Amino acid sequence: MLLLVHHQTSDGRGNANMQINADFQTSVFISADDMVWSKSPMAGVHRAMLDRIGDEQARATSLVRYAPASKFNRHQHPAGEEIMVLEGDFNDEHGHYRAGTYLRNPNGTTHVPFSIDGCLLLVKLRQFQPADQIQTQINTRTAHWQAVDDNIVSLLLHHHGEERVQLLEIQAGTKLPICPEKGGHELLLISGSIEHRDRKLPVHSWLRFASHERDEILTTELTKLYWKSGHLPPR
Repeated sequence: MLLLVHHQTSDGRGNANMQINADFQTSVFISADDMVWSKSPMAGVHRAMLDRIGDEQARATSLVRYAPASKFNRHQHPAGEEIMVLEGDFNDEHGHYRAGTYLRNPNGTTHVPFSIDGCLLLVKLRQFQPADQIQTQINTRTAHWQAVDDNIVSLLLHHHGEERVQLLEIQAGTKLPICPEKGGHELLLISGSIEHRDRKLPVHSWLRFASHERDEILTTELTKLYWKSGHLPPR
């Protein structure tokens, strides 16, 4: 099942307001094969917009691909920025972040992001809770993972209020229930493959389950998932 809602609204003064999958009470499932990539304002940086409210100053979830030797200008992070480095090497003036690095930059932080050799990122903008001012850098390749059961190990990346961010590594043939939860669930397939509603989804597919949704996924090989829950607004 693929839902992709993309339209423009106006604030009454003629200013457009981009909205992509902006109803958070609607579940959205996007295969990586169906993602549409578009140019960003900076040369060599492209985005697949997954959900978005606003134009360049937006509450947004995107996959972002940097070509080698590409960069963004210095910018601030109103309401925060969350990054998962999926492929390649990502950089800013503060450090060098290899694939598997998880970053949180809270409100008020700034940086000049770039990539020397190219990279692919999951980027979530303007989604921090007001009291969440934790800055985070985690190398998930060397961090301590914990066993959930015989088939699943997990790594907690962030927890604030009802919001929880973790990575799960799951053995093949494991069914994972999606249970109703205030704030819903959001998943990104980092490696491996899953089946959902009779469709096999490849790496970097994205699923967002509304708070009322009851569903399940099945891993078809050793799989790693980014899993965020309890964070979606009511509308």
